Amino acid sequence: MAVESYDDRIDPIGACIGVKGSRIMGIVRELRNENIDVIQWSSNPQLMIQRALNPARISRIDLGTAPEDKIKVFMQADEVKKGIGKGGVNIKLAGMLVGREIEVWRELPQNGEEEEDDVLLSEFTDVIDPWVIERLQSIGCDTARSVMALAPADIASRADLEDETVEEVLRILHEEFED
Repeated sequence: MAVESYDDRIDPIGACIGVKGSRIMGIVRELRNENIDVIQWSSNPQLMIQRALNPARISRIDLGTAPEDKIKVFMQADEVKKGIGKGGVNIKLAGMLVGREIEVWRELPQNGEEEEDDVLLSEFTDVIDPWVIERLQSIGCDTARSVMALAPADIASRADLEDETVEEVLRILHEEFED
């Protein structure tokens, strides 16, 4: 929920939440304990995206030249999972707030070292079932290389997947990086 106040003396977020969450708790209960994020509204889309994806730290935002262009949000590799959120919820909600689709991109390291090519698991939804990708993301593997770095038995036990499923996923991911 994005809120705004035209009176500088009023904190719009605090007014919506109430003392010790008293105002927002009625709404949360009515929505069957649905999580609600309250952020301050801004007409600046970059600021809205930063607020909506908080606590993830954004390196930069590319709004594109045309209004129908996707917005590219660049983050360091360790911030991507926080920015996307569980099941992509954070990034979808941020996109709804600004009325455009948002893509998350990994920022290249600044120390002169080149980062190996990597691909987000969400790019494989056409060949890997979405529920399998969600299980892998739940154990902290959001990229192809992060999955390939683990032992198959470790993936199977931590993500609660069958060995055959893990073997198929690894085969698909390895094919992506063959030269």
